[in-house]
Amino acid sequence: MHKTKVISLFSGCGGADLGLLGGFKYISNHYKKLPYEIIHASDINDKAIKTYQSNFEHLAEVIDIKDLSFKDVNADLVIGGFPCQPFSTVNPTKQPHKKESQLFWEMARIIDEVKPKAFIAENVKGFYRLKKGYYFNLACEEFKSLGYTIYHSLLNSSDFGVPQKRERIFIVGIRNDIKKTFTFPNITHGDTLGLKKKVPIKKIVKSLWPDDPKYFFSKKAVEGVKRAKPNMKRALAQDLEGQCLTITSHLAKVSLNSRDPVLLVDAEKELYRRFSTKEAAGIQSFPESFKFAGSDGDAYRQIGNAIPPVLMWHIASSLSEVFEDKKEDCKEHEVFSLNNVYIS
Repeated sequence: MHKTKVISLFSGCGGADLGLLGGFKYISNHYKKLPYEIIHASDINDKAIKTYQSNFEHLAEVIDIKDLSFKDVNADLVIGGFPCQPFSTVNPTKQPHKKESQLFWEMARIIDEVKPKAFIAENVKGFYRLKKGYYFNLACEEFKSLGYTIYHSLLNSSDFGVPQKRERIFIVGIRNDIKKTFTFPNITHGDTLGLKKKVPIKKIVKSLWPDDPKYFFSKKAVEGVKRAKPNMKRALAQDLEGQCLTITSHLAKVSLNSRDPVLLVDAEKELYRRFSTKEAAGIQSFPESFKFAGSDGDAYRQIGNAIPPVLMWHIASSLSEVFEDKKEDCKEHEVFSLNNVYIS
C-alpha cells in the first residue's frame, strides 16, 4: 500500500503525529492505521522531542523551524500546529503584531519549498477571532498565494469522542492542480439523534481521590481562591459526568487562582486537586501506552500543547481520500458538509 509522505513541523510530543499514523487504542475504541509515513518530525523543545523519541520508531529532530530547509525533499503532506501563545485568549501578554511571533510565515515558507499536495495547520480559537480575524485571514491569503485551495473549520474535540471541550481552528490546503475537494469529518458524538453520547471525564478519571497526595492544593491556595473577586472564574471544579474544560500547559502550576480545570474531591473539607499527568494525557486522548519523558511539569506542558490524537485521526482519515488515485467525478468546489468552510 502506498503511503503518503509527511513532514511534521512543531511536532511537540507527537499528538498530531500519533493521530495521523493511527494504530492505537483509546478507551474502548481502536483507531486503525492510516496510510501515512512521517519522513521528518521536529520541534524546538528538546524535552518534547525526548518524549517523541520514546513513542515512535522514526526519528525526530530538535531544531528551530527557521533553520529548516526542504528544497530537495519530496513530501505529499505538511502538518503543524504553529505555536499559539501570541493568539491565546488567556495570554494577557500576547503580542501578535510582532511578525517573529507569527510562525505561520515559516510554515508557509516550507510549504512553498516542498509544494506538497496538501497541508494541515492548527491553532487556538483566538487566532481565528483575534482582531476580527485579521491574522487568520492573513495566513489564509498567504497559503492561497502559494497555490492552495483553503478549507477551515473550528472543531471541538468533545464532538469526536474526546472527554474535553477543546475548540481549535484547523486549516487544510489542497494544491490547486490536484483537482480534489476536502471535507472535514462529520462529528461522531453529541446530543443529536443517531450520534453516540459525548464521552464523560469519568471514563478517564476513575476516582476523585488521587494515588498521590502531591496532587492536592494546599489550604493556602484554597484561601486565596476565597479572596478572589466574585467575577473571576477560579477553582473550576469539573463534573465527572460531563466533559472537561480545555487541558492547557498550565496544570503544573500550584495555584487554584487560574482558569484551568480542577477536581473537587471533598466539598466539606474544601479539598481540591489537579489532574495527574496520566489523567491529563487521557483527557487529551493519548492512549495509556504513551509515555512522557521529563518531570511532571514537562509532561503537563507537552500534553497541554498537543493536538488530541483522536481528533487528528478523524481529520487525517478524511484527508487520506485526497491522496487516493481513483478519479473524482465531482466538480471542484462542489457541495460541502455543514462543518466544512471553503475560502474563495
